[in-house]
Amino acid sequence: MAAVIAGAGLLQPGRATGATPAPGATPAPGAASGPRAAAPDAHDVAYPLDCKGAGQTVTAAAQGDLDGDGRPETVAAVRCDAGSGTPPHAIYVLAQEAAPGARPRVVATLLDPATRRTATDLTVRDRTVTASLLGYSSPSVPRYSPDVKQLAKWRWTGGKFRQELTDSTAGRV
Repeated sequence: MAAVIAGAGLLQPGRATGATPAPGATPAPGAASGPRAAAPDAHDVAYPLDCKGAGQTVTAAAQGDLDGDGRPETVAAVRCDAGSGTPPHAIYVLAQEAAPGARPRVVATLLDPATRRTATDLTVRDRTVTASLLGYSSPSVPRYSPDVKQLAKWRWTGGKFRQELTDSTAGRV
């Protein structure tokens, strides 16, 4: 069974990214010349998400240079792989160490699963991470019917990610 799953993974099309360099774009100051560094693989990381024995699922990933160092980071929306329902997401930023053979690592948590939000439409553009967050206005709202939608943006500023929430809507999403 494991061989079939591994083989199926090799036959998949390449992963899409949420950021595309603009034509004529130049590397950030101080960036190494030569081949462009590869963004970390979102599926090659152990996330600090407690799923109580269930697996983890990466539902979206986007890449881009978030801190201006010339090396791309990956942003991943991850949730527990529950058999039913819609478990909340966590959003993590991954960085790839420069050493050959080094594994990517989680360097920041943008969305904690304790906020009980579901992330959709994850993108990285112009050094900004954007995601739509679906949630609930009260505990009486059924978990299958989120009624709040927010547009969240995170940008690396002053040595940390700063979050901005906009477009808050109440009512059926």
